Amino acid sequence: MNSFKISTSDMGRQYRELVAVHGSPLLVMDCDTVREQYRALGHALPGAEIYYAVKSLPHPSIVQTVLDAGGGLELASNGEIELIRSLKVSPRRTIHTHPIKRDRDIVDALRFGCTTFVVDNTDELLKFLPYKHRIGLLLRVSFRSHAAVVDLSKKFGCALGEASELIRLGADLGVHIKGLSFHVGSQCADTTQQVNAIHQCNTLIRRHHDIGAAPMSVLDIGGGFPVSYDGGHVDINRYCELIRDALKELPSYVNVIAEPGRFLSAPAMTSVSTIVGKAIRDGMHWYYLDDGVYGSFSGQLFDHMRYPLEVFSSGPGRYPSVLAGPTCDSIDVIAEDLMLPEMGIGDLIVGHMMGAYTAASATSFNSVPKTKIIVRHDPVNYDAVDESLKIDPFVRI
Repeated sequence: MNSFKISTSDMGRQYRELVAVHGSPLLVMDCDTVREQYRALGHALPGAEIYYAVKSLPHPSIVQTVLDAGGGLELASNGEIELIRSLKVSPRRTIHTHPIKRDRDIVDALRFGCTTFVVDNTDELLKFLPYKHRIGLLLRVSFRSHAAVVDLSKKFGCALGEASELIRLGADLGVHIKGLSFHVGSQCADTTQQVNAIHQCNTLIRRHHDIGAAPMSVLDIGGGFPVSYDGGHVDINRYCELIRDALKELPSYVNVIAEPGRFLSAPAMTSVSTIVGKAIRDGMHWYYLDDGVYGSFSGQLFDHMRYPLEVFSSGPGRYPSVLAGPTCDSIDVIAEDLMLPEMGIGDLIVGHMMGAYTAASATSFNSVPKTKIIVRHDPVNYDAVDESLKIDPFVRI
């Protein structure tokens, strides 16, 4: 269920001003928040290289903000490569982590200049034989976590018991496996499985010397760093405490990579939508918004998240209410069983923590346009960006 709060109507003035200028619905992205999140994670994982998972919010502004902060980019598709190429990013600051690739995906990434890839099985390893003198591979190992909201080790990753055989095969074929990777899942509630994965990978890395190959020098610990969707706060420094302890046990020659997506992007975006219609059905107050689960709230379907909502009213009374989206589909419902004051057409509904897997997975179902993104504290010179590569309409403020 979505958490929500009711604020005084005066507190919604800044949002009404934005809507008056830019229209509704809106997504408001603040690049300063991305910078703050990057600094917090860098402090919590000292020495780790941070590679932003572009898939969570593939917008030029957040990409450039991460680059300016000293980070790299984790890519997983040709479309993401094209976005990064348009920003004239050095390919040395990228890794390609999709474990399953077509040959043309490999070729396109190599043409861009990205040379670090991820594999998790024999067939994928063999795909790199024609390019073995140009690439370095990370072997992804599966570590499933019951503490993760989204399980990312079911679809990808080799079993721990298969890893040594794949490492040995790579050495026999002359394919450079330069390290290991894992991703225990998104929005992890605790670090138990992450710590276990680091220990198991540490053992594999040390045993790798026994087969006479070059030492593996990279450990990619993936993402999964949580944020709060209930109005609370995650102390990322405390969360990473046991992870830091485990990383200290790695050989000194091992470089650590982290792949945050949600942690950087989620808090950086706020949605603003408008009530465009209302009705009372079976005693419930229905409010129809100009954004919904086929749009900016798509993460409620695809990402299993519920976003904190805020309404602005000084009205008395509380009534069982439903917030619904603009399409004709009956599943286009954002929240039910909310006790809200009576709202009017034109009133605003604000969603918080709306950066991760929202705009990225939004559709134009019913031919409803995607929500406009407006950007605060923007580092990008958009005159240099190919218009066709921008994922949504946007303006800077």
